Amino acid sequence: MTPLIPRSPWIPIGIGAFLVVLGVVLPLLMVLRVVPSTFFLNFLAYIASVLGLFLGIWGAALHILRSRRP
Repeated sequence: MTPLIPRSPWIPIGIGAFLVVLGVVLPLLMVLRVVPSTFFLNFLAYIASVLGLFLGIWGAALHILRSRRP
């Protein structure tokens, strides 16, 4: 295995799910005024959502590829 491909596809899926949830919770806390809305936190929430979605799709693709191999 190369270092860029994890042994288990569940690792990027789990990290991606965490990042997507973080990308939802941060704006919710900003709207409720629990956390101040700053440019950095807005950018962090956006990047977490996009990166989480990418990691989840990558993990799902790895899972499909591994299940098809004999």
